[in-house]
Amino acid sequence: MISSKLPKMFYGGDYNPEQWDHETHLEDLRMFQLAGIDIATINVFSWALIQPDEITYNFEGLDQLINSLYESGVYICLATSTAAHPAWMAKKYPDVLRVDADGRKRKFGGRHNSCPNSPTYRKYSEKIADKLAERYKDHPAVLVWHISNEYGGDCYCDNCEKAFRVYLKERYQTLEQLNKAWNTNFWGHTFYDWDEIVLPSNLSEHWGNNNSTFQGISLDYSRFNSDSMLDCYRLEYDAIKKHIPDSVVTTNLMGFFKQLDYFKWAKYMDIVSWDSYPGLATPVSFTAMAHDLMRGLKDGQPFMLMEQTPSQQNWQPYNSLKRPGVMRLWSYQSVAHGADTIMFFQLRRSVGACEKYHGAVIEHVGHEHTRVFREVSELGKELQLLGDKTLDATVNAKVAIVFDWDNWWAIEKSSGPTVALNYVDQIHKYYVAFFRRNIQVDIVSVDTDISKYDIVLAPVLYMVKPGFAAKLEKYVEAGGTFLTTFFSGIVNESDIVTTGGYPGELRKLLGIWVEEIDALLPEQKNRIVMKEAYGDLQGDYGCGMLCDLLHSEGAEIIAEYGDDFYKGMPVVTRNTFGQGEAWYVASDPEDRFLDGLLGQLATTKNIASLLDTPEGVEVTARTKDGQQYLFVMNHNATTQSYDLGQTEARDLLTDRSLSGTIEIEGRGVQLLEMKK
Repeated sequence: MISSKLPKMFYGGDYNPEQWDHETHLEDLRMFQLAGIDIATINVFSWALIQPDEITYNFEGLDQLINSLYESGVYICLATSTAAHPAWMAKKYPDVLRVDADGRKRKFGGRHNSCPNSPTYRKYSEKIADKLAERYKDHPAVLVWHISNEYGGDCYCDNCEKAFRVYLKERYQTLEQLNKAWNTNFWGHTFYDWDEIVLPSNLSEHWGNNNSTFQGISLDYSRFNSDSMLDCYRLEYDAIKKHIPDSVVTTNLMGFFKQLDYFKWAKYMDIVSWDSYPGLATPVSFTAMAHDLMRGLKDGQPFMLMEQTPSQQNWQPYNSLKRPGVMRLWSYQSVAHGADTIMFFQLRRSVGACEKYHGAVIEHVGHEHTRVFREVSELGKELQLLGDKTLDATVNAKVAIVFDWDNWWAIEKSSGPTVALNYVDQIHKYYVAFFRRNIQVDIVSVDTDISKYDIVLAPVLYMVKPGFAAKLEKYVEAGGTFLTTFFSGIVNESDIVTTGGYPGELRKLLGIWVEEIDALLPEQKNRIVMKEAYGDLQGDYGCGMLCDLLHSEGAEIIAEYGDDFYKGMPVVTRNTFGQGEAWYVASDPEDRFLDGLLGQLATTKNIASLLDTPEGVEVTARTKDGQQYLFVMNHNATTQSYDLGQTEARDLLTDRSLSGTIEIEGRGVQLLEMKK
């Protein structure tokens, strides 16, 4: 568990009493007790209050806040406040201000407004983290340390450009190696001095977000930018650890957030935490996949749900209310996928600035007689009764999907073959076929040990990093099933094409050669025609976007194209390799095809559904000390039923014994302790 001082699921969220008077704070404490709130994240944006100038630090207000919360039974997730620098710092030390991709220097304002390579920002952010840790190292209220907030953004200032050159020297050692990695003989880009290198921006290599004339340079900038912010995080992390070696330190991530390589960040986080903000129209499968990514960042360890809204957001085009029951349902969905906390932004709704219409536990009316507060309180009571039942429970998946930030950056900076290719959407497309079957999936990195999985998928594995092809060969040779898709095996880690025929280093494993890649217009389609039935797959199916024109080099041809000049060429292949098999899907199929294909792969590997349920009823499992807990979640608005058969279970949320045919109400949740 995160802390033995609070041996239950943490329940609370972001609290900003600095925006209110003392009387309001006292009323908040009363209402926190009513709602079962037992942890508050504080000091997220209080840097300007704590440090009014270079040498002055005022901690008295923070002392009083921590003590009053603790005396009221609320523990602390203590933030370092470095998510937005004070105005005095920007005025006196303009090096803290970011420069955008068009070369414009920002003025003070907003948040994420600090240059990660500013010596001033690094100095003072490390210093305040150090002072906070020294002051509160022995305070019994502080359970978790929260560095900054939702790191993101980029900077193109002179300090960043200098730091980029240092980064490149460390990465490539010599200009000869750099020129080779970037293929700089193209368009006369050969560098003879490190100081000739400039940041790739809209003033140099870029035009817009996803266009670059030199993908290798842009890819290294993405790595550098992620690492620069990670370096800032690590300065604060080390400052805290110096005073509190056994502290739990984290920062809140944001799911599939493109700018930061979270697999790399997770190595320096004691526990992963993240902010989940699906919209009303976000597929519940996508939210589930994001939870699985957060769990996968530290190889299956439980994570913290640091933020979700109790009801409404404020930054989407249409900020719909969460319908009655949805907050509870989505909260348990996070727990079902590995969360050991349920926390909100925010505990009391702000009255001014851009978050005054963002939902909160305590609304503007200021009392407990609201729908949202009632739902929060009811969930709080359930979590008190649940206690530590599911804490530290793990998810035992037999299917893994490989996700890689470098691959994401490289694919979407590519100058072709189509603007329609979205890496995360492709990952989700394959994920959802298992989600519909209540088959659990781990989202893993290229560094993860994949030997424990029966099926490993790597959709659009455009970039093959050193050693990964050999790792896949070893996995399949030992009996694993591997599947990848079109636009895979194209480049190395520097985004340089692997010559000798696509899919490059994967060619031997897959037993194919891709001669050409056809990009179809949105309205164009081709067909996948099955040569013979494979499970429930038979006949033909639609496909589009990209079509690889390939030849078999030993792979069995499962299906062929049905149209165009490459009619009759292979589109789906299976290659026996050692004791396992490697599949290739050469186009972007309709969902019906993927559902059938992946369902049959699961059947072949004896991977069964946790429970057969109607559409919209999700089932996941967590296991602790040999005890399995099934989470049954009805995302439909209407009552559904499913069959437990002869299996007996106890619903921990109602303390009812269940067997046979079970009904679950619309947007309902059942947490089943399965009889051993």
